[in-house]
Amino acid sequence: MHNFKDLRVWQKSIELTTEIYALLSTFPPEEKFGLISQMKRAAVSIPSNIAEGAGRNSNKEFKHFLSVSLGSLFEIETQLIIANRLGLINTEVTQETNVKISDLQRMIFALEKTIS
Repeated sequence: MHNFKDLRVWQKSIELTTEIYALLSTFPPEEKFGLISQMKRAAVSIPSNIAEGAGRNSNKEFKHFLSVSLGSLFEIETQLIIANRLGLINTEVTQETNVKISDLQRMIFALEKTIS
């Protein structure tokens, strides 16, 4: 069992999630049940799955939950592209956020390798 609060990957995922929430506050109200809802769930899933996996009894289970959080990161990346193409966020914000997403993806891949 790992202390998830000490994991840098969890800390960075919390930062990303709060940034996504702040970004979503600029979306139009008609997206409340569309992209906003979808992106909030995916964003919250990232640190939540890291924490849940860290609390499991085996590295195999931890790796599984890291994999789920990685999937949520790819969801967020896709949804940002859609939001950008719909004109809900500008290209600069999309690119800045995607850099953070890519960094977090690399961190999760690296953590998965270290616990193999």
